[in-house]
Amino acid sequence: MKIVFFGTPNYVVPILQALHREFRGKGGRTPISAVVTQPPKPAGRKKIEIFSPIDNWAYKKKIPIYFDSSDLIKKSIEGEVGILAAYGAIIPKEVIDYFPKGILNIHPSLLPAWRGASPVQATLVAGDKITGVTTIRLDENLDHGPIISQFKEEVQDQDTTNSLRDRLFERSVEAIKTLLPAYLSGKITPREQAHKNATFTYLLKKDHGLIPPEYLESAIRGQSEDVKWEIEFIKNFFLQPTPQVIERFIRAMQPWPVAWTYVQLTEKQKNSKTKKRLKILKAHLEKSKVKSQRSKVRLVLDEVQLEGKSPVSWKQFKEAYNIQF
Repeated sequence: MKIVFFGTPNYVVPILQALHREFRGKGGRTPISAVVTQPPKPAGRKKIEIFSPIDNWAYKKKIPIYFDSSDLIKKSIEGEVGILAAYGAIIPKEVIDYFPKGILNIHPSLLPAWRGASPVQATLVAGDKITGVTTIRLDENLDHGPIISQFKEEVQDQDTTNSLRDRLFERSVEAIKTLLPAYLSGKITPREQAHKNATFTYLLKKDHGLIPPEYLESAIRGQSEDVKWEIEFIKNFFLQPTPQVIERFIRAMQPWPVAWTYVQLTEKQKNSKTKKRLKILKAHLEKSKVKSQRSKVRLVLDEVQLEGKSPVSWKQFKEAYNIQF
């Protein structure tokens, strides 16, 4: 068996490691003929190039590494099947067609729900109680190919994007070990997605973490603005900014880009006013004690971080500043 793996972040390394261990050939020869990952990116003040976790793994195993999927064809890399998990780029049709058994894409949602780059964040913001992982055979359209398999996973009340995504990909490790032999032997019949039910997400950007100040202030008071809040990384998706929605949004923005808002501050010691960004790192819901409030719950901030400062508790922050949203 010859496998080419497409992936980039740390949370998909266990899938690559499982393929390497489970499907070794004679003499312990790895089935991974190559990996395709994102190129190194400069980081920090010194702009030192950082290689992806998949790149580092393959380098240690002396497995060929490519940053352009078209190089697989140019270099005549052997591959019966491709396995893709959080790669981060579009695969050209000629590369998809290069593999006799196609490319299997491990996608963390129950397709056709939440196609695109931010399915886990969308799951949390929308308040879905059940999610899962879908493995499809890749085609030239976005997360559009026929379904090979699916499994479901319950969303926990305190899940962040980090915790839910890690859990989904951890379960995918065992799933792919069972799925791949059955698929390659022709025991699985792919089924078409219900395309009319598709929902779409976009690549998450830093500014997508913004909570409009008036929405956050209302949620803290146990109220909600009588408006529709557009969730910009989900196509044509609007929610009323209730305390529950704001709390889910904060969890969805962890670990990146982190939810944030604008605050007008008066430092108590200096009596100077400034407008700054405030990251909302942690929050929870609490039953409202004011009967006149429209919502039965209010948002309670736990941990925040002012731009240029270290994280502090909300209590400590209020002791240092007079705050106006």
